[in-house]
Amino acid sequence: MNNPVPNAPAAIPPPATAAPPGKPAARRIVELDVLRGFALCGILLVNIPPMMHMDRTVDYQVLPIPHVFDMFVQQRFFPIFSLLFGVGFGIFLASAGQRAAHPRVVFLRRLVVLAGFGILHQFLQPGEALLPYAILGLVVLLPMSFLPWWANLPIGAALIAAATILASGGTSLIPGMMLTGFALAQSGLPATLHRRGGQIAIVFAVAVIASAGFLVLQEQDPLSAGFTHSSAAAGLFMAIAYATGLLLLMRTPARRALSAVLEPLGRMALTNYVTATLLVLLLGPLVGLWESAEYGALIALAVGILLVQIIWSRLWLARFRYGPLEWVWRCATWWSIVPNRRVTA
Repeated sequence: MNNPVPNAPAAIPPPATAAPPGKPAARRIVELDVLRGFALCGILLVNIPPMMHMDRTVDYQVLPIPHVFDMFVQQRFFPIFSLLFGVGFGIFLASAGQRAAHPRVVFLRRLVVLAGFGILHQFLQPGEALLPYAILGLVVLLPMSFLPWWANLPIGAALIAAATILASGGTSLIPGMMLTGFALAQSGLPATLHRRGGQIAIVFAVAVIASAGFLVLQEQDPLSAGFTHSSAAAGLFMAIAYATGLLLLMRTPARRALSAVLEPLGRMALTNYVTATLLVLLLGPLVGLWESAEYGALIALAVGILLVQIIWSRLWLARFRYGPLEWVWRCATWWSIVPNRRVTA
């Protein structure tokens, strides 16, 4: 890292979602929004089968599309999403420290509101992510926020390693991913992503090689994918490869197209995550997904939902500063009604 200053949160440019009422919105970090949008795409593919109680095996053989999901989707996207939640919480707390006398009280309120969203969402999708993120924010990030980045980063890495080795990954990775993201935000790294092309390329190369090796091991027992150490390691390294590969693409002429598609999706990540659940529950049975193995229809539904969300996110953000649920979250966090409509000349 380029000499990050452990106890200088002012060096972290806060996102637009962190400024309190009456303050101008700060510059968002586009790369983070693009990564969030990208993670949402994979998470939707992962969430539909359990929500629709779909079959993934026939005669003790994994069906072709679920097999591809096991190789390239399952356990590959939620680590990115978990890391980004940690990054977002870290940036928020740093920004709140510049704007509130008791920033951890504001952060606590933000986590409690997120828990409320999660509790309601649990009724629609048991096992969803918002409630665990809120709880882990309360029991892990809030107390660890008193430590500097250089203490939190190795602790987060150790938690990730322990979850991979001892618990074969899965949701046990979330505490370590969130704390690691939080520590990266404390260090100021997200604001310097545009200057770290060489470092990102090295991480990408290592992650690709490691994920390929562990994927070969995972394929030795495809029926147990998601429950073995090799599949956990493959998922973790592939998540790193996906994230760093996308960051490298953001340094090319593809940046404009990627931003146009994924940035609005990521800026409204909370709204899109919840509304995707509603759309799946409404439309999934209508297209024959319930208790079926119609994975072609699943992909079509997922693509359709994402296209609708990309279009409506762009239209909404052209008129408003925050997504609907993001606005509610923001108002409740700062305990004030926040202006949302964009002012046009």
